[in-house]
Amino acid sequence: MSDQGSGYAAASELRGRIDTTTPHSARFWNYFVGGKDHYEVDRQVGDQIKEIFPGLVDVARTSRSFLGRVVRHLAVEQGIRQFLDIGTGLPTGDNTHEVAQRVAPDARIVYVDNDPLVLTHARALLTSTPEGATAYLDADLYDPAAILKAAGSTLDLSRPVALMILNTLGHVDPYERAQGLVRQLTDGLAPGSFLVVSDGTGTSPGMIAASAAYKESGAVPYHVRSVAEVTGLFDGLELLEPGVVRVTEWRPEPDAVPAQGRAVDAYGGVARKV
Repeated sequence: MSDQGSGYAAASELRGRIDTTTPHSARFWNYFVGGKDHYEVDRQVGDQIKEIFPGLVDVARTSRSFLGRVVRHLAVEQGIRQFLDIGTGLPTGDNTHEVAQRVAPDARIVYVDNDPLVLTHARALLTSTPEGATAYLDADLYDPAAILKAAGSTLDLSRPVALMILNTLGHVDPYERAQGLVRQLTDGLAPGSFLVVSDGTGTSPGMIAASAAYKESGAVPYHVRSVAEVTGLFDGLELLEPGVVRVTEWRPEPDAVPAQGRAVDAYGGVARKV
């Protein structure tokens, strides 16, 4: 089955909410991972940033691979059957529900985003195996209580859930607010749940320059964090090995082609709530 979730507005209303004159992170990221849902302004800024820092394309693509490895690990090795994916972004290939239900057909997934363009494509995220379920919530990261309440219509929050917040918390400023939002969300989940976070990091001059250029474009700023700050988002939880590392180094596939020295400026990790 699949659940449509909340927030389906009329197409005309959604079009009115989409600003095609200012770059947007979901569309910008979609351009970098080879998607088709972006506008000229997103491509212009994307091409400008690629000239400043070509490595950001690697960040986008390797972060997507990180998502796949994490979801497979949680479903296969940890027995997780429920996923709450906040900051979903635009649908591409191997979305969370596709990866999870490929190995665990009874998995249930709730996607959360508040971007009108993502909402117009949300039905692409709502396919599901007959045994499982998917839902989409038009909701705001800044209201954790509302997210948890609505997610409870699809997920059983008395049982473990994998909370996934990938390449999203960089938009939250100051850093302490990002920590607080993560804590509020994990506090609402059962013991045995997992937190998955990845974000761009200020681990090279190029990445710092790319972040500054993106801010100057008029888009909502993305604050690249230090590795210590990414690690701090897991405070109070039990990190799985290998800890908080570059996304390319988190349990790479045995037959993966080595990164050949590329230092990807994105770190992530997975931790258990005990």
